[in-house]
Amino acid sequence: MATTQREERALLGHDAYKLIEPSHYPALGALSGEELRTLATRLREQHAKARDLIREGKRAKRGKGDARAAATAEAGKATRRKQVYAAALKRVNARFDEIDHERKRAAHRAALKAALARKQATRAAHPQGGFSAGKGMRASPSGKGRGGVNPSRIGSVSQQNKAAQARRDG
Repeated sequence: MATTQREERALLGHDAYKLIEPSHYPALGALSGEELRTLATRLREQHAKARDLIREGKRAKRGKGDARAAATAEAGKATRRKQVYAAALKRVNARFDEIDHERKRAAHRAALKAALARKQATRAAHPQGGFSAGKGMRASPSGKGRGGVNPSRIGSVSQQNKAAQARRDG
């Protein structure tokens, strides 16, 4: 569930909220790359601290850790604090992705412009047509011979059979 800035301020307190505040837009859009990097580092540290506090509290509840950790790690508030830091980190990472996408897009656009300039600089290679058209395509002779049976041999087999039968009968 999304947390409003008012809820974040109430949950974290004034000092901790000062760390989260630049992670909201429009302030996030105004940060430079180096400022974003330091903000992300500090947010990761705070998120890890909240995560460790929650883990220690859970261990203490199971009876494995220090009993003081269970008292200091109020389960609901610690979890919500961790979620606030995670959401802020998510916004900062998304801004990193936007900056990276803009950089890649500008590089791609420059590469396309350079390719277009190279293409326009080359002269088209069209051969001269000459004074007259060519003779066109030439027919190539077929390698196949004339197919079928010789017309003079048609019926000769059946006639031979008739003559042979007559000799046997006679």
